[in-house]
Amino acid sequence: MSPRKVGVVAALVRGRTVADAVTILQHTPRRSAQPVRKLIESARANAENNNNMLPDTLVLSHISVTPGTRIKRFRPVARGMAHPYQLRSSHIFVEVTGEKRAQKPAKPSTANKPAGEKKS
Repeated sequence: MSPRKVGVVAALVRGRTVADAVTILQHTPRRSAQPVRKLIESARANAENNNNMLPDTLVLSHISVTPGTRIKRFRPVARGMAHPYQLRSSHIFVEVTGEKRAQKPAKPSTANKPAGEKKS
């Protein structure tokens, strides 16, 4: 989709919490709302699983839309002519911030035991 159309939807949720943004995008009647919602949900999952952040504290600190590649095409018209048009695409960048989870103490590993000892 063109960056102009996606940018309008991104402006709706900029600076909000992730939960609010997902709720707003579920009820937004624009075609670009679904890809933006899926992207925000993916960013939330990455923050929870990869960066150990608390899901309730996540906030969209930065969301921006930039133009992607353009596919140039032609549409046939009357009298054997053709009119050019461009299929535009977008790059969407999402940054999420929140509180980190408290680290649990690491369990002692069983790999460092001497070979002669057996588990009971």
